[in-house]
Amino acid sequence: MDTASEKIDLVWGAEEIAKVIGRSARVTFHLLSTGKLPAKKVGSRWVVERSKLVAFFTEDAA
Repeated sequence: MDTASEKIDLVWGAEEIAKVIGRSARVTFHLLSTGKLPAKKVGSRWVVERSKLVAFFTEDAA
């Protein structure tokens, strides 16, 4: 398999994650800090794989 074509699309920071999920930065930060979103903290920044974030909301809605 060609690992170069298997890029991971990461979303960095609570504000960027908020844009992806369509919520305010404040609500998103609360969801992140309470563990309700599938994200991890790297240093002082939150990071999440875009596909996992989309899947999280897609599965929730089903």
